[in-house]
Amino acid sequence: MFSLNLIDSFLNKLTENTEQKLFQIDIPDTDTVVREQSEWFKVDLPKKIIKHRKKPDWLRVKLPIGPKYTKLRKLVEENNLHTICTSGSCPNMGECWGEGTATFMILGNICTRSCKFCGVKTGKPLPVDWDEAEKVAKSIKIMQIKHAVLTSVDRDDLRDDMGSKFWVETIKKIRELNPGITLEALIPDFQGIHEHIDRLVNIKPEVISHNIETTRRLTKEVRVQAKYDRSMDVLKYMKETGQRRTKSGIMLGLGEEKEEVIETIHDLKDAKVDVVTIGQYLQPSKKHLQVQRFVTPDEFLEYKELGEKLGFKHFESSALVRSSYRARKHIE
Repeated sequence: MFSLNLIDSFLNKLTENTEQKLFQIDIPDTDTVVREQSEWFKVDLPKKIIKHRKKPDWLRVKLPIGPKYTKLRKLVEENNLHTICTSGSCPNMGECWGEGTATFMILGNICTRSCKFCGVKTGKPLPVDWDEAEKVAKSIKIMQIKHAVLTSVDRDDLRDDMGSKFWVETIKKIRELNPGITLEALIPDFQGIHEHIDRLVNIKPEVISHNIETTRRLTKEVRVQAKYDRSMDVLKYMKETGQRRTKSGIMLGLGEEKEEVIETIHDLKDAKVDVVTIGQYLQPSKKHLQVQRFVTPDEFLEYKELGEKLGFKHFESSALVRSSYRARKHIE
């Protein structure tokens, strides 16, 4: 083993040799903090040295249990089915599966947008797999799901319809193979184009949701290509064109102020949204936005009380709430 003195001596000699520029240290701007002209010496460190934020007790997740969950988990594994519940390690998976609810993603798994909170891959998506609609419908049938939540990546590459036609095809196929099922469509903004939104409204899923995700001030940083007012307009337009139940979700812990959250709740009410979900943002990986704070249960309760006072039909607000949490109840 090397002694500490030998290591210190070695490093001191390296740092003294600045004329040869063997390396430079630049912690804030690069993944590789030690750079050199040759490749013989390389160290990888995080971009920033940040104090670790320990998750509070109220974010502890109970392991899924119960015969219904166990049965569904076995079916998913045996049939190689894909749900957002499992791939996203949803903390409410056991509860939702126990109620006969599950979430499925369509239009592939590569998104054309690069939201800084989302764990979905960004890049050039593959061509639309039209067989995917039947695969999802069969998965729902095998799992004996009573209420399915559909979501999708953004497909801005599909200039003619942004993927809205495939949404319609999938909903038709699900209903064909699963008579009596109820559906929630958690849609992208379709760039605010009414023609694409109309297709979803006309197919009449029980709920259409579109997540505002964060406050007005943080939208540009968090959602990048999205626009706060455009999302609000999408929600309002759906209600005005006859959609019975609309829904939206907000993540907290990204740096928003309490007053901004309250403003967003009021904006959702003005857009005639029926259902709101609010939960704690958790960082998917080190490449994503960091958690700025862990919102307390008392603060979540304040928002819930405000939502109920404003007259939303359903208002879910607690740390572990996700978009599809208690989704089946939201059709009531």
